[in-house]
Amino acid sequence: MRIAGYRTLTTVQDWGRPIGDANGVYTDGLVRVPIVVVETDEGITGVGLGPHVEIDGVFAAIEGEDPRGVTALYDRMLRRTFKAGHAGAVFGTIGALDTALWDIKAQAAGEPLWRLLGGRDRRVPAYASGLDIALGDDELVALYQVYADRGLRAAKLKGGLDVDRDRHRLTLVRDVLTEAGHGARPSLMLDANETWTRKQAVRHVAELERTLDLTWVEEPVRRWDVEGHAAVGRGVRAAVATGENLTGLEQHRPLVTAGAVDIVQTAGGWGVTHFLRVAAFAHAHDLPVSPIGTSPIGLLHAATAVPNHLVTELQDLTPPQGVSFAHHVEDGAFVLAEQPGLGIRLDEETIAAAGHRLPDSRSGGSHIRPERAGHRLHPDGAYPGPVLNV
Repeated sequence: MRIAGYRTLTTVQDWGRPIGDANGVYTDGLVRVPIVVVETDEGITGVGLGPHVEIDGVFAAIEGEDPRGVTALYDRMLRRTFKAGHAGAVFGTIGALDTALWDIKAQAAGEPLWRLLGGRDRRVPAYASGLDIALGDDELVALYQVYADRGLRAAKLKGGLDVDRDRHRLTLVRDVLTEAGHGARPSLMLDANETWTRKQAVRHVAELERTLDLTWVEEPVRRWDVEGHAAVGRGVRAAVATGENLTGLEQHRPLVTAGAVDIVQTAGGWGVTHFLRVAAFAHAHDLPVSPIGTSPIGLLHAATAVPNHLVTELQDLTPPQGVSFAHHVEDGAFVLAEQPGLGIRLDEETIAAAGHRLPDSRSGGSHIRPERAGHRLHPDGAYPGPVLNV
């Protein structure tokens, strides 16, 4: 079997409501979802959800190769881009191709990827994550009731701009999950998306911890700030989680070896091989791993095969337009299917028809860092996007 070519698609994720974080909001709830399809000379195709930035150059590293040699091909892609830098969106392109290759490998073996990787239990514990910073009280409660009805008893909220509002919103969600769990205490997490300084992070979280029990605080300071993460960890009771925006094992290494992170995260867009390597490194330091992403399909499969998986982020319950997944969610977990490969199917006619709904790539959203992020003297309540009934 040989890799014969690729094609790229872009569809849309329609959240049906505003979504975002402390950095910004997609007010119409529409987000672009890039897709890579890798073709072989035997008719098996693999799918990876992720960027196709600089894909011609990256694909040259694997064209004509046997797709089943996935980890070796992953390193070939890294070597192909090492001068220009294999970080950011280019790392995402490598991850999308890597995920597609794992999909091909598992299909060729006639096995679901989770079993091919050595997994035994196809249930992957999940936590709810609604990208909910622009929602008012009623909308927030209604959203997390939907997650609770699927059995989820852990939730991560977006925040970081106003401690009183964060306390109020966390309390609302806590109450929803507590009632759904018949009094059992849920797990609560707060994601600040790099919006604080070190001292702001400690003050903000410590104030919340006067009345709330936080499982973790996520990305409290800039992703590369090893000393900052360590300082936050010493100053609060909650665990410190980070890693979704770190690209490459070499970026995780300083945080892990310095003891600056408690929950090691990786993004679904960075690929299966990256996750497996980070998970092994974290396991060597007795740390758990937690995948992040809108549709971290490849990492769901990989999570079943590592001993230190803790829980995986569940964002939207509806897949992108023209995309279907074989797994489902019940009793607080993703339940993976027996279908060979990743269990992703594409309806390319539907994807093409969704083209007119694609948001302008220049429009605002959480991917743009505000000018005053990390430099606010005091909270100003200036949450981006619509906020109702607060």
